[in-house]
Amino acid sequence: MRERSFRTELRECLAFLRHPSLARQLPQTPPVAGWLADWLPALRWQRLLAWAALLWLINIFALGPIVLAVFEMSGATHRININNLPWMQAILWAPVVEELLFRFGLRRPFQAAWIVPLMIIVLLNGMVWWSSCLLAGTVAMCVWSSRQSAGPGDWSWLWLRRYRAVFPYVFHLVAIAFAAVHIKNFVYTDLDWWMMVVLVTPQWVTGLVLGWIRVQRGMMSAMLLHGLFNAGPLCLAWTALQFTD
Repeated sequence: MRERSFRTELRECLAFLRHPSLARQLPQTPPVAGWLADWLPALRWQRLLAWAALLWLINIFALGPIVLAVFEMSGATHRININNLPWMQAILWAPVVEELLFRFGLRRPFQAAWIVPLMIIVLLNGMVWWSSCLLAGTVAMCVWSSRQSAGPGDWSWLWLRRYRAVFPYVFHLVAIAFAAVHIKNFVYTDLDWWMMVVLVTPQWVTGLVLGWIRVQRGMMSAMLLHGLFNAGPLCLAWTALQFTD
């Protein structure tokens, strides 16, 4: 099957963001079992890079100047130490934790009931050994439970129909929550609420796209795009450090 053009996918993404739906409009190539579709990358690296590049451009040229102006006005500083860039945390750990916490439950709301509390514990405790073990165990349980699931039973169909009706609100609330969590990336003493909103606008836009990718292309595609997107600023900072004292 011929791969859709990036322009077509972009139009579909924008249409989805206006009216989020659980219906999967993008076919899985090649066709696989429903549970496996979540854990196999459904986008080629070239397409993932195209989406990451689009997000970089939006964040640098459209949102970047506004965020930078508010950043300087607020007197806030970023927690990242540019002399000790968090490669492992940004490219591997954060994409897995944050995608499981915020977006795994978009298509599997029942499993989110036990995954979200576990990921909150992992997120609050960082990359210590025991939380990393908890993360690995959660990922293994996610894959296992996805494989074992035979679909919703008769008792849950009514609940799922109601969830489908409120899904657009859930989708956008998840994107807002994803952005709000990133306010912890900044150190500040007194920051007005509207400044906080502006500082995390890039994460909000990125969360919307990652949510669409998760719903349409599965968890692994969202994790890969998340890691690739995070790698961009780190590579830029590392390159700049090579030419400065």
